[in-house]
Parts: sequence; C-alpha cells; structure tokens
Amino acid sequence: MRVDLALIAGMIAPKTRVLDIGCSDGALIEHLFRTKQCDARGLDLDMGAVTQAVTRGLPAMQGDADTDLTAYPDNAFDYVVLSRTLQAVEQPREVLRQMLRIGTHAIVSFPNFGHWTLRMQLLLTGRAPMTSTWNRPWYETPNIHPCSISDFFALCETDGYKVEEWLAVDEAGALTPWRRSQMLANLFGGQGLFLLRKA
Repeated sequence: MRVDLALIAGMIAPKTRVLDIGCSDGALIEHLFRTKQCDARGLDLDMGAVTQAVTRGLPAMQGDADTDLTAYPDNAFDYVVLSRTLQAVEQPREVLRQMLRIGTHAIVSFPNFGHWTLRMQLLLTGRAPMTSTWNRPWYETPNIHPCSISDFFALCETDGYKVEEWLAVDEAGALTPWRRSQMLANLFGGQGLFLLRKA
C-alpha cells in the first residue's frame, strides 16, 4: 500500500463509515475492512480501476468527484478521503466543501508543489518540474491545480476548516523532522496529509 494510504488508515477510527474518493484499485478500502472493520466504499473516475476493485469484492463505483458528491446525503460518512487527487479535480474548493458536508472528517493528501527540488528545477531550467510523483510532462499531466502545503493551510483558513492533524512526508514515508513548522514542511515535505473538520 502506498505510504500516504497507510498514514491515512492510521487516522481512521475502527468501525466507522468511510468514502474513499479516487479509490483506484481499492487498496485502502480493503485495508480498512480487514484491519479496522470499517464500512468503507470507493469512488473513482477510472472505470478500469473500479472494475479491478469490484473484481476483488470491494464496494466501488465509477464517479466524478467534481459532479457526483452532491448525490450523497449530509453526514453519510465519518471520514471522506481524497488521496493524491485534489490537484486533479476541476473545482478543488467545492470538492472539499462537499466532502465536509457528507462527512464529519475529510482526509486529504497531495503532492507538495512547494518542495525545494521543484523550486530548484523551475529556477534552473525554467521548465515545469517533474519528480517521481509529478512524472509526466506538463502537457500530459492530470494535475491542473497543483498546490503547496502553505497554499492548503491558507485555503483551510479562508474556508473555515479546522486542521485537526497534519503531516509532511517524503516519498519513502519518512516524516519530515519539520512537520510542526509549516514553512520548513513546505520546503522539505514531498507530500502533505491533512485531517480536517468544519470549525
């Protein structure tokens, strides 16, 4: 399981209701069923990924975070997860609003566009940076709204979301030693991971 998914699983209480948006093949859903007895289900835009999840007996359906979350009733879930998908949705602000309407908590992970290596690539080459996570040229990437850890903190403050917990981690899963310093996490964290609720 991907590092951010393992960390997300650690934030989720046992026997809770979970919606995993961008669930891919259902790795997180399966883990939550098996280890925490959660009522977990998934939503993904990619029908091939949904088919993989369903073939493995997991409750997943094809859907678009930008348009389909409005169909869910208020407070239908305890946790709504959006892992490495925020930067790829058309309306990230509205998706977050819907997540915290249908769920008590939202858990969001995303690649940190403020990382020092990306800044350095842009400075030295003048071209859109690429890493193992940002691994496609700008004209092929699904990432239409890249943000930094600092950007995400600012959005939470603007929209009145309480950050209950946050981490900055590298791609190998090591927590940055600067995780309680937003400025240093923004420079050295490969990805951000946030647990939110309405203030």
